[in-house]
Amino acid sequence: MEVGVLLEGCELLEVFKLMISTIKNISIFSILDILVVAFIFYKSYMLMKETRAIQLLKGIIFIFVLIPISQFLNLTVLNWILNKTITIGVLTIVIIFQPEIRRALEHIGRTAFADKHIFEDEEIMEKVITEIVNAVEILSKSKTGALIVIEQKTGIGEIIKTGTTMDAVTSAALLENIFVVNTPLHDGATVIRNDRIIAAGCFLPLSNNDIISKKLGTRHRAAIGITETSDALTIIVSEETGTISLAMNGRLVRNYDKEKLKKILVQIIKRRQNKKRTLKERVKAWIKPENNNL
Repeated sequence: MEVGVLLEGCELLEVFKLMISTIKNISIFSILDILVVAFIFYKSYMLMKETRAIQLLKGIIFIFVLIPISQFLNLTVLNWILNKTITIGVLTIVIIFQPEIRRALEHIGRTAFADKHIFEDEEIMEKVITEIVNAVEILSKSKTGALIVIEQKTGIGEIIKTGTTMDAVTSAALLENIFVVNTPLHDGATVIRNDRIIAAGCFLPLSNNDIISKKLGTRHRAAIGITETSDALTIIVSEETGTISLAMNGRLVRNYDKEKLKKILVQIIKRRQNKKRTLKERVKAWIKPENNNL
């Protein structure tokens, strides 16, 4: 019995020595490698969160757990099917979840490399936002449906091409007239770039997000859809209730009034307003994206 205890003690000592040796051999680059991989997995999870992709991720994890179990239990056919599923699944993931992959890559490019001006100066920004919220307030009171897209650093030229080009100075009166019921341009989105109304009657991509309330109609789904594929800000006025909503980064917040809407728009655009950023600031912006709690 004493010999057995001695052998166990030797084995534990060997394990301890192996652990010490492994720790000694870890370099700063090894630690950096681990941290980078962990961060990539974390960011991937956060980008997939609350999308269809998260359900797929759960399925993939389940399959990976089943593979060694089926191999251990000698379930040959099941093990073969699972391995083939993983092999074919990589291509399937790219095809099915192309929108999510595109959104992730756009997010990286937008936060890391974008240097596009939104407004020339704060005075112009304040004036444009004032005109927009004045129009939205009047449209809300009259329960006139409206969809206004404010382009930011990500260009949405493909959306602009679907509508009627205007290139007019942004004014409350013009916005009100665009959305008058039964006029040619009312049934679509109006796009604002800098201080100009670029186009009206534009078609927006509908969101496929399953967690969106069924009570929301096509106008709200379109507003969320464009913010999923770009950093645009979208203002919605419900024609049923006159409720004012704001969509950003695939999120929708409702029940704004004029003052609250103006305040949040100024805050968001000021925060996004172009300035030369250092590499450290760009990395920080990617690590900690904008607050979605509008």
